Amino acid sequence: MAKKRVAKRVATKRPSYRLKDISDEQMNPLQRSLRDAIYAGPRGLRKKLTGPFQIWLNAPELGHLAQALGAHVRYKTSLPPRLSETAILATAHFWRAQYEWHAHAIIAEKAGVKPQTIKEIQAGREPKSGAKDERLLVEAVRELYKTRRLSDGTYRRVKALLGEAGTVELIGICGYYAMIAMTLNVFRAELPPESPLPFPE
Repeated sequence: MAKKRVAKRVATKRPSYRLKDISDEQMNPLQRSLRDAIYAGPRGLRKKLTGPFQIWLNAPELGHLAQALGAHVRYKTSLPPRLSETAILATAHFWRAQYEWHAHAIIAEKAGVKPQTIKEIQAGREPKSGAKDERLLVEAVRELYKTRRLSDGTYRRVKALLGEAGTVELIGICGYYAMIAMTLNVFRAELPPESPLPFPE
């Protein structure tokens, strides 16, 4: 009688967070003012700071400037949220930024990006299920990170879609979320224990 092969489940060990959380009671005045600025902003955060915001408490002067830029590129550009979130997902995939993907995949779907498109971006495939403008942005963002440039053809198509100001804003979104991805990756921002890792470690 042949023995049944039992597939072994390989547990993925999650990297440990490299910093210590700073509680409200431990904050100095500059850290508290950073916390209060984030809470007063458009993100809807009113509880414990997590992700890049908790990390920035260790360098609150940088945090003040970074969170203000983040609020602008996320909420105040000419790009509709559906497109800015598409660019953010393409950035998170490039950097394999677990926390960034975890946070923004949900936001992107709420903004109108199809779940299938999100899965295709996550897998690194061409998002064939996405709208034409979403596919263009994914292509442009991937080209930007791969070549560190945009070809004339890609630039013309992006400019035709977004205009000059929107194209500048798109590059700003990519730059900001690349910084966020590096911050999250280096300090190993933790996902909730019940959440699967979007990318292999």
